[in-house]
Amino acid sequence: MRMSIADIHRGMKTRAAPHTSRTPAGARVTMIPLDLTHQTLTSDAISDDFRAMPNHTGPASAGLLDFFERFDVEKYGSQGGPLHDPNVIAFLLQPELYGGRVINVEIETASALTRGMTVADWWGVTDRVKNVNYLRHVDVDGYWALLQERLATLR
Repeated sequence: MRMSIADIHRGMKTRAAPHTSRTPAGARVTMIPLDLTHQTLTSDAISDDFRAMPNHTGPASAGLLDFFERFDVEKYGSQGGPLHDPNVIAFLLQPELYGGRVINVEIETASALTRGMTVADWWGVTDRVKNVNYLRHVDVDGYWALLQERLATLR
């Protein structure tokens, strides 16, 4: 079983962590974990598509992708670099590109060894209150098509 664990700035903010998964009544929280953003890795073909756009934004975006992809490939040995922030915007624009379910998510604040760790109870083992819409899947082709479509509308 693969466990989704990410500390996304929580390690530095463990005082606030107990409050991040406890929201006002009716508020909905959606989490896009690293396991999902690493499904949307950049590639030479994507950079080439951006670079070929007849505007300034496409080629500028390709330059950024090339730079950050090189870092991820060299440091982590991955096939490309993930884009975390665009996944948030893509989810807001086209939530149907994403799949997941509401589960319990807690931030570990007590252990010196795992403080700041995000613990996602995907299988409902704990019977804790389900408090987060946890996304696990993305239509990768749809994601990149949306990014390309939106970037093409800019100058």
